[in-house]
Amino acid sequence: MKTIDSIPTGKISRASKLVTTGVKVGGNYLKYYGEKLVNPDLSKDKLNENNAADIYNGLKSLKGSALKVAQMLSMEKNIMPKAYVEKFSLAQFSVPPLSAPLVRKTFKRYFGAPPEQLYDYFEAHSVAAASIGQVHRAEKDGNQLAVKIQYPGVADSISSDLALVKPVAVKMFNLKGKDSEKYFKEIEGKLLEETDYELEVAQSKEITTACGHIANLEFPKYYDELSNDRIITMDWMEGKHLSEYTKENMDREEADRIGQALWDFYMYQMHELKQVHADPHPGNFLVNDYGKLIAIDFGCIKKVPKEFYEPYFELAEKENINNPEFFRKKLYELEILREDDSPEEISFFSNLFHEMLSLFTQPFQSDTFDFSDTEFFGKIAELSDKYSKDTELRKMNGNRGSKHFLYINRTFFGLYNLLNDLGSKVKIKNYLSYT
Repeated sequence: MKTIDSIPTGKISRASKLVTTGVKVGGNYLKYYGEKLVNPDLSKDKLNENNAADIYNGLKSLKGSALKVAQMLSMEKNIMPKAYVEKFSLAQFSVPPLSAPLVRKTFKRYFGAPPEQLYDYFEAHSVAAASIGQVHRAEKDGNQLAVKIQYPGVADSISSDLALVKPVAVKMFNLKGKDSEKYFKEIEGKLLEETDYELEVAQSKEITTACGHIANLEFPKYYDELSNDRIITMDWMEGKHLSEYTKENMDREEADRIGQALWDFYMYQMHELKQVHADPHPGNFLVNDYGKLIAIDFGCIKKVPKEFYEPYFELAEKENINNPEFFRKKLYELEILREDDSPEEISFFSNLFHEMLSLFTQPFQSDTFDFSDTEFFGKIAELSDKYSKDTELRKMNGNRGSKHFLYINRTFFGLYNLLNDLGSKVKIKNYLSYT
């Protein structure tokens, strides 16, 4: 694979790269509309493929928060066109890595020594590269190790990258007024945390210790003496990425067992620890030869405050959703309804969220749930399509919901999609056996 010898780190150079990408996307649209004049029945499939490729190619050279946005979007299977999902999913664990000289330079900067002086063996070429860092194999004292190296300049470019993305996001999600700033601050804060590798090691050790008793679940060990704020050393874990495993696996019983471990892991974190691994994409999970699930990345941890946790899960109960007075009260507590809403907005958003929650909370309303249910995911896709085309929604203020929704909803969407890929049937309250 082609390697990268440098990454644009300055605000101007990164903005220029995005502008160049925008010009290419604009050219794709001009070509599409020209061809559509000749062929009115032309679909947007080719346009989406070209745009997805150009956007991804632009972002992958920037890495960092720009590429992280693509990774997050790739999880929205029921919202994004298929071409974008397929192309952006490469950001999960397959992007051009840093060259060997740049890796060596990074070690000298943060450890004061090249990697061959720190490890008994260090593979100069990475085995995986993603949005914020890349992984190398190493060995020390007989231990097989994985060494994650953060890309240069990633942490310093987060604020400027988000400033460039912000106008697009405001238009896409119809955000109005000064309150929209809380969402961007939440994203910026989380991205900054993900670039603090010392924090990641601390979070990793805390959660893996707390969840170590969950069946069919394994974690790597972390090495403080070989880690700092830009480099992490942990055990090398053998296994297939979850996306690779789901394509090959034909054993439904094993898929159910792995899915149960995944579900219990998330429910235990959410309900017992009140903090959760908020980056559930396939690149962060492996399955080993013994059919056990391995969680390997704890850079994005979302703490769940009591004032959000309680009303959020109260609305997972069917009787609460169907109690109009109670339901509306909780919508205010969760900042979905606002004090300055018009009667029209109150009615519209109450109905919208009643429809959404009645569907999304179905897994919580039975003893077991089969995530291979195509009807359930088909309804989610239909609902997403319905509201993406709703002209009334575009007229209203899109600032809806507490800032905590961003990562909690992302967590559940990602979890649902992973379980759907596995085709798992899980026991919903099984996590209680670990409390």
